[in-house]
Amino acid sequence: MGQPIRPAHSRQGEKLLQRLLKGNALLVLMLGLPVFAGIAGTVLPAFGYLPALGGFQFTLAHFEELARQPHMLRSILAGLSAGLITTSAAVAIVATFVAGFAGTRIFARVQHLVSPLLAIPHAAAAFALAFLIAPSGFLLRLISPEMTGFMRPPDWLLPNDPLALSMVAGLITKEVPFLFLVTLAALPQLPVRSSGQLTEALGYGRLCGFLISLWPALYRQIRLPVFAVLVYSLSVVDVAMILGPQLPATLPVRIIEWAADQGLSPRFLASAGALLHLAVVLAAMAIWIVLERLGRSALAVLTYSGRRFPNDAALRIASALAMAACAALIFMGLALLAVWSVAGLWQFPDAVPANLTSRIWLRTLPQIWEPLRMTVALGLSASSLALLCTILLLHRNGSAGRNMKATGYKLLYLPLIVPEISFVFGLQILIVSAGLTPAFPSVMAVHFLFVLPYVLLSLSAPWRELDPRFEKIAAGFGKSASEILLTVRLPLLFRACLTALAVGFSVSVGLYLPTLLIGAGRLTTITTEAVALSSGGDRRVIGVYALIQALLPFLAFLVASLAPQLLFRNRRAMRM
Repeated sequence: MGQPIRPAHSRQGEKLLQRLLKGNALLVLMLGLPVFAGIAGTVLPAFGYLPALGGFQFTLAHFEELARQPHMLRSILAGLSAGLITTSAAVAIVATFVAGFAGTRIFARVQHLVSPLLAIPHAAAAFALAFLIAPSGFLLRLISPEMTGFMRPPDWLLPNDPLALSMVAGLITKEVPFLFLVTLAALPQLPVRSSGQLTEALGYGRLCGFLISLWPALYRQIRLPVFAVLVYSLSVVDVAMILGPQLPATLPVRIIEWAADQGLSPRFLASAGALLHLAVVLAAMAIWIVLERLGRSALAVLTYSGRRFPNDAALRIASALAMAACAALIFMGLALLAVWSVAGLWQFPDAVPANLTSRIWLRTLPQIWEPLRMTVALGLSASSLALLCTILLLHRNGSAGRNMKATGYKLLYLPLIVPEISFVFGLQILIVSAGLTPAFPSVMAVHFLFVLPYVLLSLSAPWRELDPRFEKIAAGFGKSASEILLTVRLPLLFRACLTALAVGFSVSVGLYLPTLLIGAGRLTTITTEAVALSSGGDRRVIGVYALIQALLPFLAFLVASLAPQLLFRNRRAMRM
């Protein structure tokens, strides 16, 4: 019997479906669809349309109510200025340090010092900084009463200062390591050594020579991560609740407060606020683009002026100290968290506690078990699923014969560039409208959305750099593509896969807003509990929660480092 003749539109539909399921198109579906659905879920309630909550007509009343909220402009400006200052400072510190020390021993040492900071959750880093700079914090205890005369904590509004300076400091200490590691990934594509030798021969200082010859090309490669830093700094909630201003709070924090209200009207107000926040983020991006053009013009003026600035030692030393200070503050703060978790009586201005006790740990551990179990389950599930999808995507692009296109990599930043409060809040409304109850699968799915970009970015470079001759030899023995993947490529990339898994687990552990909104308070993690304790909780209990939150990523990276050593102890090359 002959094959039935299918209509032309059916064949075109199949081709379209196959095209959509190919590599980058599948990435668009996994990352883009939830983001745009979440934004739609925010826009409609903002204009009053949400049948599940009794909104059947489009109206601007909720925006009018939003405009009547007290100190709204101040909340917006505090977040906007904090985001722009944080991004500018982080870019300036990283650019100056890379320009001044790339290829030197100091560069390698600072790289090893700063890299572990990326795994520390933002909330834990914020608690560490708060315990240092508070009026009763460790820094003031070190110099009191001898240098200050204080016998009791001064009445200073730190942290939570109205200018958001402590929040900016906390964000800078976390964003500098992120931008630095992104820059490290881009540097091998630039002729750093030859360009440095050429500019030095022409009489330029290291900073000026780097800015003129390499910075434009380098910035083009890290531009999207810079925008991700800008958006995150504007939208952050957990750091703002720990270190940011309170009266009034920043706009994202106020949106969370409205969303947590038991009434229905604040839900519409929160949607309008989320849409306003999206507009603020777009305005911040526009300001940043203007700053980029001003910087480009200034660099052109510097280039054509012929000035070489050979004496730049002071600026280079300042950048190295700034990089080291980011690491020192966080590590010192984490050590302080550990001390507070076992501190007995510790009165101001004593620099050390009068005695140490395990009473807080024994009292807290039974309560912490359930959030800890949920944190580990979410982290392992989301990161494992993200690793599986990453392997399939990279294998699909590899079997097609080519690496992922540049546009595919740009899509990775979509959940990071769109403010999370603007689409996660919409996803929450869509889930509620669909009649679904907050549960582990929905929270895990949103965690997966944020984890996948980091896992894909972590594994893509080792995947590309693997020597293709191993697979060619296996293909010569008649192995199929799936057999080569399972028996050759994945064992050789076992360490890289574990590292990507640890990166994804760390990202999941630090997620606060997606867990809070999608879980609706019914699913609690170490991060949500720690942030909840920030408003007046016992420092000893906060120390226990924050320390466990910081230790979880460390344990994940420890397993990723030791497992290849144990499994491949008889194969030296496989341990690397």
